Amino acid sequence: MPLYDYRCAACGNTFEARHNISADAPNCPQCGTPKPTRLITTVPAITQGMNANAGDGRNASKEQLRAKWAEETPKLRQKLVSKFGEDYVNRNAPSLKSSPDKKE
Repeated sequence: MPLYDYRCAACGNTFEARHNISADAPNCPQCGTPKPTRLITTVPAITQGMNANAGDGRNASKEQLRAKWAEETPKLRQKLVSKFGEDYVNRNAPSLKSSPDKKE
């Protein structure tokens, strides 16, 4: 069952409650007021590998993008070679053989 965060409008108490999505909000455990306000909270996403942004967020410099390419390309190539074989990767993913600036 999901865990929800609530704040009581009467006393300002913030609390968590675990209940079914279709169930009503519980009463405030401090003052007993019904129907507290559900708080919307977010969890920071941690991405790694090719999904991670190069540099400091979305405004990466060319150098940061090149560094990210150089870091991730060999890993990706290795995974593809282990799964499909060297010949398949050379034939179907030729860009994994060189840097993004070089064209063979």
